[in-house]
Amino acid sequence: MNCKRKMLLLILGLSLLLLFDHYSRKNQEEELELSDWFKPRGRPDVITTTSWLAPVVWEGTFSRKMLEKHYRRQNFTTGLAVFATGRLADPYLELFLNSANKYFLTGYRVIFYIMMDTFIKLPQIKWEPLRQFKVFIVTESRWWDNDVVRMKSLAKHIIWDIQGEVDFLFSMTVTQIFQNNVGVEVLGELVAQLHGWWYFKDRASFPYERRPKSAAYIPFGQGDFYYDGAFVGGTPQEVLNLAEEYLNGVIHDLGLRLNSSYEKHLNKYFFLRKPTKLLSPEYNWDADFYPPPQVQYVKVAQQSKRRH
Repeated sequence: MNCKRKMLLLILGLSLLLLFDHYSRKNQEEELELSDWFKPRGRPDVITTTSWLAPVVWEGTFSRKMLEKHYRRQNFTTGLAVFATGRLADPYLELFLNSANKYFLTGYRVIFYIMMDTFIKLPQIKWEPLRQFKVFIVTESRWWDNDVVRMKSLAKHIIWDIQGEVDFLFSMTVTQIFQNNVGVEVLGELVAQLHGWWYFKDRASFPYERRPKSAAYIPFGQGDFYYDGAFVGGTPQEVLNLAEEYLNGVIHDLGLRLNSSYEKHLNKYFFLRKPTKLLSPEYNWDADFYPPPQVQYVKVAQQSKRRH
């Protein structure tokens, strides 16, 4: 009996080993290498790869066909969080939702997380297939500024609701409007948006936080790029890490009677925790300015708040 039992255990162990090897090989086959889809030589006029070898996504640098082939086989869901409170809700929210519904990850599952300070009547949107939305009422004290309220609310809902529902999560401002397709080329572990204005300036002029006591401090001569806080994303855990680090930085600075902006804290975070993918200024161009030759294809436009 002992010999038979040992033989059965040996056969079972070998079967499990073969099954594990099969799935390991299958997963390796399904992995998408950077060289499979990213073609940096397609845009010699711009920076396409960082010093830490992360891709900078511009139109002309990626193979949409290869990306689609890979992601169509994946069973994933993406969340898109937008914060629409106060006077910004009415004039911008409908434009944002309509444009995102049309252009953001078309053909893939997307959950729109709409964060509002009051439950007003939502605009009538004819949602595309695989789209759904959820409304979260912001309960955080408005004593804080909007960025603190937004990130506190986002962090809370990632923990309570979002992290179990989506594989990727993006946070955007309601003043943005999609103008062209924003597809799976933006997906990544930690995705940062290059600032459209400061991308074309010298690093020495970047408006980093220069006060050494601030949690957002970046010394002169250091830093990589200047990032825009209007479009950020990655896995839910990475976005949560960013939000929590920002909130901890705000608390630190308040204790020293300092007040640094969300964008400066964001730049400090990406200085220490390098993003795995960067989006070019095409993904958040200021609509008040005519794009330079390098910005060939505006995907998302930032509307001016001065118009409302």
